[in-house]
Amino acid sequence: MNHYKKILDTYSQEGRLREIPHHQSGNELINLTLNDYMGLGARNGEFMEEFRRRFPHVSMTSSASRLLATDQDVYAELERHLTEAYGKPALLFNSGYHANTGTVSALNISGTLWLTDKLIHASVIDGIKLAGAECRRWAHNDVAKLRKLVERFYGEYERLIVICESVYSMDGDMAPIEELVALKREFPGVMLYVDEAHGLGCFGGHGLGVCEERGLIDEIDILVGTLGKACASSGAFVVTTPLLHDFLVNNARSFIFSTALPPACAAWSLLMLEHLSGMASERQHLAEISQMMREGVEEITGKPNPSRSAIVPLMVGDATRAVEISRRLEREGVLALPIRRPTVPEGGERIRFSLHAGLSLGDVEKILNSIKSAMI
Repeated sequence: MNHYKKILDTYSQEGRLREIPHHQSGNELINLTLNDYMGLGARNGEFMEEFRRRFPHVSMTSSASRLLATDQDVYAELERHLTEAYGKPALLFNSGYHANTGTVSALNISGTLWLTDKLIHASVIDGIKLAGAECRRWAHNDVAKLRKLVERFYGEYERLIVICESVYSMDGDMAPIEELVALKREFPGVMLYVDEAHGLGCFGGHGLGVCEERGLIDEIDILVGTLGKACASSGAFVVTTPLLHDFLVNNARSFIFSTALPPACAAWSLLMLEHLSGMASERQHLAEISQMMREGVEEITGKPNPSRSAIVPLMVGDATRAVEISRRLEREGVLALPIRRPTVPEGGERIRFSLHAGLSLGDVEKILNSIKSAMI
């Protein structure tokens, strides 16, 4: 047991010992720790009457995996909604982590090489590890480096699967999806896999994500969306071709061997997706306050900020100082947590601000003033 203690002691000395946070709740505290980008989670009480009216008998437990459950109605209704929205079959998973680990490991058949952005989410990395897949990583958002890998391995493998996130969760920057699509068109053996975890709800005319906003949904072979962020629910989904949909049903272990989400979660997701579709004004407001926040942080730090979304990082570069700044911010009435290794590399320690559509311009001004005070 002492060996485990020594490891934890090292974490503590380096300022990166993690603990489950417990914060005082209160209306005066601006909470920027959540991924509730469209503010639906904070407004859930507004929709309860509609939810009960539409789904009066929905169950709180599935009690079985999807392949064994007898009541599939609400899952099927949610998947139909997503299928109609994206124009391709959708498959529901229990979480974004389940969706990525299950999909990556299932699609890793002989003759496959994965080409992943270096900042891809841990769930993709774990899926690759679980599958024992062959993988090459390309420098973050560097399509020239990716092209060199494609040219090197094209023809050596039956398929190259390029995988990226539409919006990256730590820097808030966005993938060059148009350039990736152009590369895919040039090399027919290339498939494109996009994780829209932080794009869903925030971008696109109907809130379907960055790929919708750029008119590229039809070009994406595998698209993953999560329901626990802007959708204010739980679970995730994969949108893909009819063939790959059926392949995942038969081979994605996280789908096959997990007890399904409670039907109530699926019903709530359906309701939230319907509301998200009509929140164009909220999406515009979120874009405006995100730009205000980004420009304010740039003015405070004197450095350009990578964000192009509602995720705005304040780069600190030291774990202990990041923790201290976070504590000072909380005393100022702003809740924003430090991000440290291994989530980000050493030297990349930061405070991560997740904005949401419920914030006013005055709120953002208060946040920026609090940052100035906390960094003294």
